[in-house]
Amino acid sequence: MGASVIRTQSLSYAYRHGRGIEQVDLDVAGGEVFGFLGPNGAGKTTTIRVLLDFLRPSSGSAQVFGLDSRSDSIAIRERTGYLPGDFTLPPMLTGAQVLDWLSSLRPTTLPVRRNELVERFGVQLDRPMKQLSKGNRQKIGLVQAFQHSPELVILDEPTSGLDPLVQDEFHRLVREFVAEGGTVFLSSHSLDEVQHTADRVGIIRAGELVTVETVDDLRGRGLRRVTLTVAAGTGDAVAPQLEMINGVGDITRRGDVFEFAIVGDYATVLAGLGTLPVIDMLSRAADLDEVFLALYRGIDT
Repeated sequence: MGASVIRTQSLSYAYRHGRGIEQVDLDVAGGEVFGFLGPNGAGKTTTIRVLLDFLRPSSGSAQVFGLDSRSDSIAIRERTGYLPGDFTLPPMLTGAQVLDWLSSLRPTTLPVRRNELVERFGVQLDRPMKQLSKGNRQKIGLVQAFQHSPELVILDEPTSGLDPLVQDEFHRLVREFVAEGGTVFLSSHSLDEVQHTADRVGIIRAGELVTVETVDDLRGRGLRRVTLTVAAGTGDAVAPQLEMINGVGDITRRGDVFEFAIVGDYATVLAGLGTLPVIDMLSRAADLDEVFLALYRGIDT
């Protein structure tokens, strides 16, 4: 991978009413797909808007291509493709008119990839936006983000409304784009959406960056899910004991059946469970979505 394309240092933005972002440090290398994950309201879109100078940071700094996000915002946008999460278009314009209009906003660059992308995604160019489904409008959004062959593409919930076949085609496009030297910053609330293509993943929670890791590292965290059945009628007594075992978290209960996450030393947890009236136990490795949820529920994995 190349030099940093996106770098933020102690980046913060405070809304007058509500949460923004606080002390976010990012370093996205050239030639990588960086997945930016978090549920709605976590700070993903706020971060993107600061990078593109739609919002001015309360403190800290952001650089794109080594340029300041505030003083050099026009130069940054000339080299960047962007698909917002709230992508809306004039309802009376056709797909072709929309792409022409958006292209006219970039007089120094030509839409050199438009025809290829239109054919690739089966974009309907002759119908007004108001007649198109969410998925077909999203295809136009993808075309406009990539059509001028930018160096960096910032995508906010890019597969929203797309059917599985189009999602697969999108994943192929992203991999090809990066193989050709481009960089992708992909924001999503779904881990499944980014694990197909991302090199690294940053997880943001309540405006703060929780972790930045490779997808493989997330898989290798060792988090396991356990379903534990105890002797009939002992659930009330077991519940507080289970909570006291070091390495057990995210506990849910249905009568005498408990489900929980194990983090850290598996042997220590097993030793603690050995003191309980266990009659059955099933253990399995957590999938990536569960690792993601564990981070959000406060488990230190």
